[in-house]
Amino acid sequence: MTRWGLIGASTIAKEWVIGAIRATGGEIVSVMSTNAERGRAYADAQGIAKSVTTLADLVNDPEIDAVYISTTNELHRDQALAAARAGKHILCEKPLAMSLEDARGMVKAAQDAGVVMATNHHLRNAATHGAMRAAIKAGRIGQPLSARVFHAVYLPPHLQGWRLDKPEAGGGVILDITVHDADTLRFVLDANPVEAIAFSQAGGMGKAGLEDAVMGVLRFENGVIAQFHDGFTTKFAETGLEVHGTDGSLIGRNVMSQRAAGTVTLRDANGEQELPLDHRNLYETALAAFHVAIAGKGQPSATGEDGVWSLAAGLAVVEAARTGRTVSIEPGL
Repeated sequence: MTRWGLIGASTIAKEWVIGAIRATGGEIVSVMSTNAERGRAYADAQGIAKSVTTLADLVNDPEIDAVYISTTNELHRDQALAAARAGKHILCEKPLAMSLEDARGMVKAAQDAGVVMATNHHLRNAATHGAMRAAIKAGRIGQPLSARVFHAVYLPPHLQGWRLDKPEAGGGVILDITVHDADTLRFVLDANPVEAIAFSQAGGMGKAGLEDAVMGVLRFENGVIAQFHDGFTTKFAETGLEVHGTDGSLIGRNVMSQRAAGTVTLRDANGEQELPLDHRNLYETALAAFHVAIAGKGQPSATGEDGVWSLAAGLAVVEAARTGRTVSIEPGL
């Protein structure tokens, strides 16, 4: 059994990750919050025995094997480095860090310490995206030419906070959502993005100059061009991912979701057919793979290196939107 410590008494841990850890055979030993009262209340509500207020108390706990980092983005680096030094396996929320240098340093620290490091990119665990990847690999749409992601949603009030008013914490829609698009496209297309161009928007939700929507295009090493639309401001939109090839198209609807849901339709010369899907909890799939990786029998569904790639793409989109120029994507791995 893997024994876990939570770095951050977060909403995502409460809503998704705690349940996934327990469902896949893990045990949660402790949670860290710098606010002692909040940490204690969180631990009591989630059935966690211990709550601590310092990073050192959590990572140096001999009863903990792995940590889940879900604090705000600017804190990830130091927390991951401390966990690696303490010999703890690391599952870190995206984006890994605020800079590529920091993200690469986190991955190297984990490698040097001999611990598993993963990025919590949940969408690549969806049955929909797995089916699309398999269909492309099987040649069912011929040569992929283009893709389209629509991942513009409405950010509910209980999640707004720092995402809309703290640029120093990596707020804004690009580092929150566009990084997920980049990772999902890398997974589905089995190719890396090489260039980005984008326009951002301030539609009234983002404060302190933060963007709350963005549109742009990624160009991939295999020639595919992928359009994306991300937002916090669209209350009534649906999400989707399409990939179009020389011999067919894959149409995914309501697939950019934390929920195990959505459909994938293949359109080709024979008409339309819906691909069979085995929907399973995305986070449980991720945690099962992580536990297997700790046992030395596989690797996480999204590695630390995958997190560096998605951050590189996100930072390129940020720069492209700021300058109006095409920006190269260079993870430096």
